[in-house]
Amino acid sequence: MNKMSKFFCVLILASVSAVSYSQETLDRVAVVVNDGVVLESEVDQMIQQVKRNAAERGMNLPSEEVLRVQAIDRLVLRQLQLQMAERMGIQVSDAQLQQAIMGMARENGVTIDEMREEVERSGTSWANFRENIRNEITMGEIQRAAVQRRVYVSPQEINNLVTIMGEMSEEEVEYRLGHILVAVPDRATAEEAQTARRNAEALLERLRDGADFAEAAITTSSGSRALEGGDLGWMNINSMPTLFAEVIRDKQAGEIVGPIKSGVGFHILKVLDTRGIETTQVEEVKARHILIKPSVILSDRRAQEKLNEIREKLMSGEATFADMAAEHSADPGSASQGGLLDWAEPGIYADAFKDALMRAEVGEISEPFKTEFGWHIVELMDRRVQDTTERNKQNRAYQLLFSRKYQEELENWHQEIRDQAYIEQVDE
Repeated sequence: MNKMSKFFCVLILASVSAVSYSQETLDRVAVVVNDGVVLESEVDQMIQQVKRNAAERGMNLPSEEVLRVQAIDRLVLRQLQLQMAERMGIQVSDAQLQQAIMGMARENGVTIDEMREEVERSGTSWANFRENIRNEITMGEIQRAAVQRRVYVSPQEINNLVTIMGEMSEEEVEYRLGHILVAVPDRATAEEAQTARRNAEALLERLRDGADFAEAAITTSSGSRALEGGDLGWMNINSMPTLFAEVIRDKQAGEIVGPIKSGVGFHILKVLDTRGIETTQVEEVKARHILIKPSVILSDRRAQEKLNEIREKLMSGEATFADMAAEHSADPGSASQGGLLDWAEPGIYADAFKDALMRAEVGEISEPFKTEFGWHIVELMDRRVQDTTERNKQNRAYQLLFSRKYQEELENWHQEIRDQAYIEQVDE
């Protein structure tokens, strides 16, 4: 299976929307989740997608009953998050959805039409695919709203990590991890916890004796990536959960470690692969701009015309950029500095602003262009290639610590919303 097919299978598994069945197919409620439901058709669709994915990868699967349990768990969690998003009024507009799909196409080096053909070849309708993406974005929003406020990174933690990173070699190592979680029920008794430990230890023995890790994850894991064979993807030692980092450091591809006790159960990890991290140089630009914002008394067209007039004065030498920016620019942060923006990577700016900078020659003043902030002209003053390692250490340390804590809190939050919900499986 090619790279795009794998990408879409994983994405479709991540968030399954209701499938359109023929009139002969009788749907029913499989699980009641608070005031919502998971339909049998959704469970069946996810199971069939997992089977197709496994067949393409040549992977054996557990029994239908085990697959059903895993699929229901994934769909219940999806339903809970979408319900919460609805209560909070979180919605993804068609424009946001289209922008996300266009971004996915760019990242995979295909056009929208080619993406659509690939999706439909995989057996999923384009409409369902779009709703899958919409749900995925919605769940990402609700996760950030619920989890981010629970994460705090102290200045001392950042400084400590910066020190550690400074002591590390230039070529760091990245790990691709496989993960199995043997869950312990909330408020479990000592006997239940001991049973979970024994199950984890027995599973660890089977894995070390040659059992397939991905199949074991699909069969037994309660982790969020169980249906993907437990594959957590590539992670730096500093970006993975603390419990994992402590045991994974310096491990080689193929090594299995565990069981690792946490608040939600016992974890088993396998190093699926390792790779070195290459340092890269970043191009930065120094520019200055003038911003004119349309308003009730200044139409969009007049704002553009005003910038054209300013540009003509600059091009003829009748006025200086600094004077025009100080007099006319609506950007309070730069107007008093003659429109000057500090050295920065072009990617931090709005897309149209970034594109104007990337196309410009040094010393060139752009034609007026529009962003969500208003109408701009920009002069590219200089370019440079910068090694941003030192400057970005603080930011990088914060992001790594935040990512680590976010993943830990996300697992805890998932467990909490399950425990607090009314969930009833409907017998056939």
